[in-house]
Amino acid sequence: MAALFAVAASTLVACGTAAAVPPDADSLPSNDDRIFLQLRDAVRANDAGKAAALAAQIPNYPTPSYIEYFTIKPQLFDSQGHARIDAPDAPVLSFLQRYDGQAIADRMRNDYLVVLGSRHDWKNFEQQYARFVLNDDTQVKCYALEARLSRGENVADAARTLLVEPKWYGDGCVDLIGALAEFGQFTSDDIWQQIRLAYEQNYTTAGANIVEALGQEKPKQELLDNAVSKPPLYLARGVAPNTLAHQLTLLAITRMARNDPAMAAATFSSVAPSLTAQERAIGWGTIGYQATVKRMPSAADCYRLSANAQLSNPAYEWRTRSALLVGDWNMVRWSIEQMPPALRTQPAWVYWHARSVKQAGDAATANQKFQSISDQYNFYGQLALEELGQKITVPQRTTVSDAEIAQMQSVPGFARAQRFYGLNMRLEGNREWNWPLRTMTDRQLIAAALYAKRIELFDRTVNTADKTKSEHDFTLRYLSPFRDIVERDAKNMDLDVEWAYGLIRQESCFITNAKSEVGAGGLMQLMPSTAQLVAKKIGLGPVSRAQMNDINTNILLGTNYLSMIYSQFDNSPVLATAGYNAGPGRPRQWRQDLRGSVEGAVFAETIPLAETRDYVKNVLSNTMYYAALFEGRPQSLKARLGYIAP
Repeated sequence: MAALFAVAASTLVACGTAAAVPPDADSLPSNDDRIFLQLRDAVRANDAGKAAALAAQIPNYPTPSYIEYFTIKPQLFDSQGHARIDAPDAPVLSFLQRYDGQAIADRMRNDYLVVLGSRHDWKNFEQQYARFVLNDDTQVKCYALEARLSRGENVADAARTLLVEPKWYGDGCVDLIGALAEFGQFTSDDIWQQIRLAYEQNYTTAGANIVEALGQEKPKQELLDNAVSKPPLYLARGVAPNTLAHQLTLLAITRMARNDPAMAAATFSSVAPSLTAQERAIGWGTIGYQATVKRMPSAADCYRLSANAQLSNPAYEWRTRSALLVGDWNMVRWSIEQMPPALRTQPAWVYWHARSVKQAGDAATANQKFQSISDQYNFYGQLALEELGQKITVPQRTTVSDAEIAQMQSVPGFARAQRFYGLNMRLEGNREWNWPLRTMTDRQLIAAALYAKRIELFDRTVNTADKTKSEHDFTLRYLSPFRDIVERDAKNMDLDVEWAYGLIRQESCFITNAKSEVGAGGLMQLMPSTAQLVAKKIGLGPVSRAQMNDINTNILLGTNYLSMIYSQFDNSPVLATAGYNAGPGRPRQWRQDLRGSVEGAVFAETIPLAETRDYVKNVLSNTMYYAALFEGRPQSLKARLGYIAP
């Protein structure tokens, strides 16, 4: 039986990000569509010559703004994705003028800002940045801070707040770090913190590039290489009494901990006396981080030695999770209080801080904190509501008229979005669909969601309804298409239909031909090997890819699979949901690693895989709203989460 469940739908497909199965070439409406898709692929590779040649073949294509964008964009970047300093300005400025106010113009402005930033053309950068609507590119935000820096502003604190995820740095953020060092706003400690952060998260190229910001204080290449690539060899030399040696020791420990936290802890114990108290705290913090992710029993003990250390955001979070796992509520409290403000105000940490305050006997302060997030429609908003003695319900439904829905048919961008969805260009389709939503009232958003439902864009229905602030329609946020099929198969498997819907909403968001990066398919995102094994188990025999994506077959196989996992885990929806996403072997191991029984919410928050951690919380949060809608009565998330025993 265990072998049957070795592979599950392992890649999260969040609502609104699922990819549809690419259409067969023969099913595309025209040869022009095929060329258009080839053009899009050439642009992704920044192949300007090929893009121009393909664009010339379809001069009358129905989306001329995209044809033009696709010919200009690859002129701005090289094949490695770096901005071209000599990129042409005239076609970009002409494009921005002619398509001003459209989603594609904002996309072009984003690209152009990267070019202007790389040139250090701050005058033109700031003119364009003031008109950049989405402002969702970390690299561009780094260039914006550098522009302010060039005018003499002190941006060090803003930079420290922004520079927390090396994955999104690009050239712009590395450039900002160098400029901050040059202007004296970042100390060598700041730079080394950024170097450790990059190497801790395994962004080694970014880390090596940030080293250049040290200037004259940069270590010799051999020493750096040994610290990064051969940390045991470097640390065997001991710690020389100088700042550079101390920093390289911390970097070596960071790298060693990533591979072997136990060896790192043993090694660090021998070298720690040569470091300052602050440096020792940093070292123990990075060891504790890696040890917690690997569910090592010593993790919390390492972390207790990291008080007041400057850590990465993941290390701060895992310090709190390590305390939750061992039930050390005092540590939970001080750990959260030492997080940077932007981190500790996230709903998860507001909730757990409130729990720690309540545990210490200050119910009044705890309730204030619970109240602050109890109006949020998410996992921790639901748990906070229950801490205040209330149950989970759905808000009053706002209804809109047919006339309001009909108006949505003429909204600019919606038609382009539908065309792109038909070509499986979901990124472009979502951009066009979401652009007009920014300025809509709640009633208009509900009307747009209903319009999406009428044209069977179910993921857009959910995504659009999810944006309302004070007026809501949770029958759209928590849509339930294919109800007869889901109810039939869920009941046959003795599963709660609301749980099945909570899972489908998270897996595919009702995109019937959704396909993940690793090949999971259909509404319930089954891996092909899993689908075959389940089909064999229930007597269906071999199933084709088309059958896997068939609504009836996919839901039948998915509910059977979920039921099989559920029975393996003593009917725990937390463990079964984790198993559906990550494969049952992983949650089985996580459960075995527990020292004692923990709340289901603690188990969910301490799942080592970020994708599965978010998945479990989202699925079970979804389930509560589906249950409230289907059953017509208040619900308890805490009751459903229960406790997880070793």
